[in-house]
Amino acid sequence: MSLLSEYMQMEQQLKQLQDNMEKLQNDKRLKAELEFKEKLEALMREFDKSAADVITLLDPKSAKSAAPKAVAAGGRRKRKLKIYKNPKTGEVVETRGGNQKTLKAWKDEHGNDTVESWLVRVEE
Repeated sequence: MSLLSEYMQMEQQLKQLQDNMEKLQNDKRLKAELEFKEKLEALMREFDKSAADVITLLDPKSAKSAAPKAVAAGGRRKRKLKIYKNPKTGEVVETRGGNQKTLKAWKDEHGNDTVESWLVRVEE
């Protein structure tokens, strides 16, 4: 692509973006949202509150879900419990790591992808 055609293409994109911006600036909904945002930020400054404080105040459940996960005594978080069920034998294996003896044997015999497809559920 020549430099001139690239310039003309960018010029056209710029004009289109400017048209879109002009439409947005004249949109009453955008004006109302910007006014709300400004008033909310002013209120937050007045009461010395952060966005996180407001979110916690309005939706306490979201603050709980954003809390860090429980950490084990060693400093690492506890691994998730994975439950596998061999469809051929019906045998069930519950493990928090990949070094479980039966699970390793299954992976050696059937392959990693096949055994991973036997995953029944994952628990915290």
